[in-house]
Amino acid sequence: MVMSTQRSRGRRDFGTVRKLPSGHWQASYHYEGRRFTAPSTFKAKADASAYLSSVETDLKRGAWIDPELSLIRFSTVARRWLAAGTTKRQSSVDRDQSIISNHLEPVFGLRAIGSIKPTAVQAAVDAWTASYSPSTVERHYACLRAILAYAEASEMILRSPCRGIRLPGVRRVDRPILTPDDLERLSNVLGPEQGLFMWCGAVLGLRWAEAAGLTVDRLNLLARTVTVDRQLSRSGELACPKSDAGTRVLSCPEWLMDDFAALLSKRGLSAGDGGAFVFANENGGPLAYSNWRRRTWVPACGEAGHEGLRFHDLRSLAATALVASGADVKTAQTRLGHSSSRMTLDVYARATGAADRNAADAVGDFLRPSRTQRARPLDPSRRSSA
Repeated sequence: MVMSTQRSRGRRDFGTVRKLPSGHWQASYHYEGRRFTAPSTFKAKADASAYLSSVETDLKRGAWIDPELSLIRFSTVARRWLAAGTTKRQSSVDRDQSIISNHLEPVFGLRAIGSIKPTAVQAAVDAWTASYSPSTVERHYACLRAILAYAEASEMILRSPCRGIRLPGVRRVDRPILTPDDLERLSNVLGPEQGLFMWCGAVLGLRWAEAAGLTVDRLNLLARTVTVDRQLSRSGELACPKSDAGTRVLSCPEWLMDDFAALLSKRGLSAGDGGAFVFANENGGPLAYSNWRRRTWVPACGEAGHEGLRFHDLRSLAATALVASGADVKTAQTRLGHSSSRMTLDVYARATGAADRNAADAVGDFLRPSRTQRARPLDPSRRSSA
């Protein structure tokens, strides 16, 4: 509760104002057994009194923030936020640390957390927009917003300044649609093992880290299923999926499971080698993405006539194939490991030319006008009287 001292007539009930030898005025008050002093002095006594009045009002409406906490530097708050994220994957921690060091601390690092206003946040976003892609700006802003939300939850600030911020529009990535012949040509260039790796992306919709993290015990050759519950981190260690939706059991077409069986047989692997990687480097260890991309993927795509193709583009192809083949959206969402069906349709799935033509013909047949030769009769109850 607010500790107030009743004073003689003409003096304040809350807080104390005193004149310093410099001629400036200092305001102080007591709250919960502690004495707080205004962060700066005032030229006029009235200004000091007004400050105390504002503090008293904030206390009464529950909007008071410890001024000592609001003076903590942004860099200190950012480090505390990172340390609090104990459930994050190491790759996420490394990414956030990089964003903080390279993009946030140069702008906000030495500033008191309570001094950061929406205008400063918008200025930072605008500066990033001039140099980086919209998706990169969004990642920088998401990290900043999370840190300031942590400060608000820790009662260092009353309200996060990340409000009303204008971000650059993120355009949907124009991903290529490959034909079965295109995929087969690329598979042949990659060879049996890496070609199968490619089919894991195109048919099963696996992310690179999910395919690289497959071990023998995750394959059920009899049931023709693949269990996806881990992925390979950039450090070469197996980690949990990004979300619960990433854990799934996928049915495989028979020909794809036959290819898995052939690969295991070629490498001399059996059920007793459950922890062995299905796709491994020359020493049997985990693949390294940068090396794999530079030595295997990029050259093969160039030779097959698909320069610039990314492995992740195969997930878009898998989503498109699922939707075009008539799979319901929930099934497509589950197979791709998405947390929402909106992501499946808005981000990954693409309409094919054949599907678009079929849709046009179907709508045309249903709504064909009476002047055409093969008019579809309307329900008599829907005919209007002449």
